[in-house]
Amino acid sequence: MGLFDAFKKKNCSICGGEIGLLGNRKLEDGNMCKACAAKLSPFFSDRRSSTVAEINEQLAYREENRQAVAAFHTTRSLGEGMKILLDEDAGKFMVTRARNLAEANPDVLDFSQVTGCDLDVEEDSSEEKRKDSEGRMVSYNPPRYIFSYDFHVIIRVNHPYFNEIRIQLNSSGVVLNPDNPLPQVRKPNPRTNPDYVEYDAMAKEIKRVLTGVRQQVRAEARAAAAPKQAVTCPWCGATTTPDASGCCEYCGGSVNG
Repeated sequence: MGLFDAFKKKNCSICGGEIGLLGNRKLEDGNMCKACAAKLSPFFSDRRSSTVAEINEQLAYREENRQAVAAFHTTRSLGEGMKILLDEDAGKFMVTRARNLAEANPDVLDFSQVTGCDLDVEEDSSEEKRKDSEGRMVSYNPPRYIFSYDFHVIIRVNHPYFNEIRIQLNSSGVVLNPDNPLPQVRKPNPRTNPDYVEYDAMAKEIKRVLTGVRQQVRAEARAAAAPKQAVTCPWCGATTTPDASGCCEYCGGSVNG
């Protein structure tokens, strides 16, 4: 019976459509087809423990997100394949490798949702071997290694459906052989490799920008929430509490000159 159930046709608990062979995406209390799963946020990873109701809520959010994508105006782009697009005027950003934003519907986040940004440089070393007179693979004497690096940026966010976005900056490993194409006996200084320096600088720039805008947004929020102090208007002489534009509430003149 268990084997039979495994091949029994199922219907998607979200759209009601029939789920094809190997196309089922299990939920805590139901099933989901590949087409519905593709509409979820690409940074969402908690599908199996999500209920049908929770998935429907996320899909409703994803549809609303399309309006935010349509209103998004890129003022700056960071990264290569996977890009961080900034709308600095609106205080928003998105992370995507898509060219057609309307079709991809990347999540649009506020700068204020950023809670941190970390850099992760992964080092990998593999020993290079040679064939001996009998055709066996043996180590060089002394052993020789190939060193490579991958650069990641982890953006931590306050979001209902995911808490981090991990981006790999380089499409292939950065191999350390700047002066010698042969494997290295000792690990060279990675900063002699121009690609290493480029991706390291790119990662630090992304961190600087995202943490910088986060601090700016929070500082502006604190300033907006701070109690307003009454001042004397230089134009009408009234004691006034300036409005959001810094103008007198009586005559409309700028109290800051």
